[in-house]
Amino acid sequence: MNKIIRYVFADLLKNRTIVIYTLLLFTLSISIFNMESSSEKGLVSLMNIILFVVPLVSIIFSSIYLYNSAEFINLLVSQPLQRQKIWCSLFIGLASAMCISFLLGVGIPTLLFEASLSGLTLIGSGLFLSIIFVSVAMLISVWIRDKSKGIGLAILLWLYFALLFDALVLFFLFQFSDYPIENAMVAISMLNPIDICRIFMLLQVDLSAMMGYTGAIFRDFFGTGTGMAITAIIMALWAIIPVALSIRYFKKKDL
Repeated sequence: MNKIIRYVFADLLKNRTIVIYTLLLFTLSISIFNMESSSEKGLVSLMNIILFVVPLVSIIFSSIYLYNSAEFINLLVSQPLQRQKIWCSLFIGLASAMCISFLLGVGIPTLLFEASLSGLTLIGSGLFLSIIFVSVAMLISVWIRDKSKGIGLAILLWLYFALLFDALVLFFLFQFSDYPIENAMVAISMLNPIDICRIFMLLQVDLSAMMGYTGAIFRDFFGTGTGMAITAIIMALWAIIPVALSIRYFKKKDL
């Protein structure tokens, strides 16, 4: 298992897309921090970019890599190795590479310009999103055999989490604006890991006041120890459940 992880990790670090992704994140981070009048404003601007770019690259690149590695995976399956260990090794290798790329591209500049709790929150959010969307990509690639359909579904899921989900929430708010649904918004936000990270960041940079009464509800929940613990568990479930389902499916799949 360790040999497979090392092989996948080393292969990914040499991948041109990973190198470009790291350099792109690093260039964007340095540029944003230098352009903004304060590092806190730079953090907010960088957050808006990360919430779109990191999930997109993580889910699309991981899906393509897994589909392109089909022959390698078939070779591993033909060996006296447990399928569960093979799939877990691929996941750990992919997730590790995406996290290292993010740390080099965003983590280092953030620590240089804004080594605060807000900066650490941004880094933690990016790492969580990287792992979560690699996990989702694992489920897609094992569930859908056709490469073009799988990548298409990956793009659709990214569009849903990054754009459509917020539009549906706004529609929900408009339709039920006469009812006290602020508490329900906390539960709804848990259905989207991108929204969870966004709320956490807004609370850290003290912009929740811009969200009005709903912002106060979020602050009262996410700002408590219990709320943070529940949120951490939800984020962990977002990372664990898709890859756990993919392992179960991979063990039964006829390759």
